[in-house]
Amino acid sequence: MQGVGWETAAKHKLGNASTDTHTRFIVHTRFIVDKAKTPEGLRAKAGLSAALKSKAPNMAEEQLILVDEFNRAAGSAAKTIVHRRGLLHRAFSIFIVDDRARILLQQRNPKKYHSGGLWANSCCGHPRPGERTVAAARRRLKEELGATCPLSFGFFARYSSDLDRGMQENELVYVYFGRLRDETQPDPAEVVDLTWLSWDEISHRVVRNASAFTVWFKHYFREHGADIKRFAREAARR
Repeated sequence: MQGVGWETAAKHKLGNASTDTHTRFIVHTRFIVDKAKTPEGLRAKAGLSAALKSKAPNMAEEQLILVDEFNRAAGSAAKTIVHRRGLLHRAFSIFIVDDRARILLQQRNPKKYHSGGLWANSCCGHPRPGERTVAAARRRLKEELGATCPLSFGFFARYSSDLDRGMQENELVYVYFGRLRDETQPDPAEVVDLTWLSWDEISHRVVRNASAFTVWFKHYFREHGADIKRFAREAARR
């Protein structure tokens, strides 16, 4: 399954959309209402049905929120099952910046269940059933980087792609921005290195050394590069 993103067709619309995140999402979804009728959409629906009908879900593993293409919750499933079957689920990504609008990148621990050793944006994760997405983002920022900072919503992203180790990503992502004011204390089980880079530096490196970066990070810069630059600058001024 090739990587898929549907934001490009809608980006010119979003410039005039309300800043309300629900309104922005509705604008996005108008462009993908027929996606569920494609072979990929039908396979995803079949996988969702199988996950929901499972009689012995792994409740000890973190549960993720399954959604439809309109971001409506459709159940939950264990994280491994979700990524093995490529089920559409809710996620978030965080871009932390400094007062110069440089972006904090993390290198994932090589032992992570996928994309180990690759560079990504500051923090990523998934809200749990019943948990607000922004609250989950704050929680995960503390867990991964030992940091706290105010977060503001930037934009929605939607992508799917095959990963290593037989995993698949299929996410609807809330992307947040925030300015770091405290020292980080990254969890070594999650993060092995951190670095600050400008938007221009990242753009060049993503092109020159694409294999060093995660699929989602490359997607964000390819499809939302201008948004990232704008929201990073706004966050740096806060």
